[in-house]
Amino acid sequence: MPRRWQWDFEDEDRAARRSPTPPAPPPAPPPATRDSEDARAWQVRRRRLAAAVGIALVIAVTVAVLSAAASHRRGPAGAARGHAGERGLSARAATAPALEADTPDDPQAVASVLGYTPFVQQGGDRGRDIALTFDDGPGPYTPALLDVLERFHVHATFFAIGIMERYFSASTVRELRDGDVVGNHTETHPELALLGARAQYEELYEQIARIELLGGPRPDLFRPPYGSYDATTMRELRRLHLLMVLWSVDTGDYLRPGVGVIVERVLAGAHPGAIILMHDGGGDRSQTIAALPEIITKLRARGFHLVTVPQLLAADPPPAGQPLPPNLSGD
Repeated sequence: MPRRWQWDFEDEDRAARRSPTPPAPPPAPPPATRDSEDARAWQVRRRRLAAAVGIALVIAVTVAVLSAAASHRRGPAGAARGHAGERGLSARAATAPALEADTPDDPQAVASVLGYTPFVQQGGDRGRDIALTFDDGPGPYTPALLDVLERFHVHATFFAIGIMERYFSASTVRELRDGDVVGNHTETHPELALLGARAQYEELYEQIARIELLGGPRPDLFRPPYGSYDATTMRELRRLHLLMVLWSVDTGDYLRPGVGVIVERVLAGAHPGAIILMHDGGGDRSQTIAALPEIITKLRARGFHLVTVPQLLAADPPPAGQPLPPNLSGD
């Protein structure tokens, strides 16, 4: 399957640093087996995750020590001011805007659906809800896409790639602050069906760790890159309590077919319970951003409510007994 996901922002940076006369490459190592590749990937990822956890522990201990010292110096008057500050925070929370009080992420709804199916492709057909979902971010185009969602007061579901948080984590933090839902799209966007069990587990677990280190809730939704999964994937998803979210409408926006085509595909496939696949990363997403206002406006004109995937599952879950489809084309 051709690789459609792009690292444009990194390619440009590497090209700028490239030497005019690069040194000759070292001799190629002998071909590695799948087991040895998985073992090396496990070692590298384990060291990377251990470093991240170590940094988090150092920060937590430092904050605790400084907080204790400040409390000791503050005395009774300072403590009174602290309690007043807590009351002030409670008062502000009580008068927060409706957007902040909303709960687009409903873990109970996801857990309930996981109780009878390991995946969803759409919701039920009794309501008027549609879920907009975006893959492959965060990336350079994510802030502009969030501008549109915020302007129209729409919550969406983002399936984020863990490694992209190295560069664009501010957008994921913004999504969480807006009340959007952040799901799992693996750590490096591989075709999972080509990997062994250990490598698949690490791809899933490392992305979870990155989102939690950003202060987000543990992802409970997963979307497979390239629609690629196998029986091993389903076992690892069950192990990590992840619900696989496929889609009922593929806009094909990653191919940049034109703003009008993207809008037309959404409207043609729109139906109660639809899950619409779009992208905020992986390449030039200017067409997706330009199409989004018209998509939102016209779906609302047809009486649809735009919700997150957990909201869709809470209001109108899919029926039980749906057959698991084979690997899907798409990104």
